[in-house]
Amino acid sequence: MNALKKYLGVVWILLGLYVGYDRITDSLTKISSDKLEDRVFGYVVLLVLVPIVVGGLILFGKYALDGEYTDEG
Repeated sequence: MNALKKYLGVVWILLGLYVGYDRITDSLTKISSDKLEDRVFGYVVLLVLVPIVVGGLILFGKYALDGEYTDEG
C-alpha cells in the first residue's frame, strides 16, 4: 500500500504541473479578451486560484513521495 501511495505522489505532482500549465494558458487568453468580465476572471484565476491549486497538488504529492502518509506510527 505504501508503494501505491508513493506512485500516487508522482501522479499528484504531474497533475499539478498539468493543471498549472492549462490554467495559465487559459487565463492568458482570458486576459487578452476585449470583455472586462473575462479579463477580471482571468486575473483572479491567474493570481489567486492557480497558486493555491497547483501548490496544494504539488505539496500533497511531495508529502506522499516522502512517506508522510505511511501507516506507521
